[in-house]
Amino acid sequence: MLLAASVAPPAEFNLGSLSPRPEFYFVFTITALLILALLVRPDLTRQRAGKMLAFVALFVLPITTGWMGFAEHWERSKTKEFCLSCHVMKPYGKSLYVDDNEYIPAVHFQNNYVPSDHACYTCHTSYALYGSIQAKMNGMRHLWVYYTHSYPDTIKLYHPYNNRECLHCHGGSRKFEAVSAHKDTDTTFTAIVQGRVSCLESGCHDVAHEVHTLKDAEFWPGPKER
Repeated sequence: MLLAASVAPPAEFNLGSLSPRPEFYFVFTITALLILALLVRPDLTRQRAGKMLAFVALFVLPITTGWMGFAEHWERSKTKEFCLSCHVMKPYGKSLYVDDNEYIPAVHFQNNYVPSDHACYTCHTSYALYGSIQAKMNGMRHLWVYYTHSYPDTIKLYHPYNNRECLHCHGGSRKFEAVSAHKDTDTTFTAIVQGRVSCLESGCHDVAHEVHTLKDAEFWPGPKER
């Protein structure tokens, strides 16, 4: 049960910068300087070396810069920091620290069952073939909803949570199979695998983020510094 006493949220909720890495700025600066040089001295392209320089400055480096930026933000968009950079998502990040073993996301996060810096992405991305691409497309939709201020008071999943995402990590584990409710019968494990019984709606693991009750919760202060 939730405890009535409240404590301050962990300091981790002060989000850091999401700007690109220094090497991106280096390549971008070199690209900009070369293009500027060609604009100031277009006669440089009359020589073979100048044409090669123009090709590098106008095609190779811009493509490289674009790819570096894309790759950087593709990976950065998987981080918990990125997910919580929208204020509407901060309560969901805060719920990861609820000191209550009924909170499934909190249990996974606090016990390192999922990578702490990729907790959101790990649990909310489908492990199907195009799961990561689908997650990015949904992310574009999230941006639209966020900037148009059309997001609901309670955020819900697009589709019911697929047991496949749970079994991706838990399926076959000794601890999972030792639970009597997970034994292989027509009404338990087989039904879970086939999706006829939901892990999150079966009455066993039905407490997720519950962000509207956080004011009454007690929070784990986070891992101790070593």
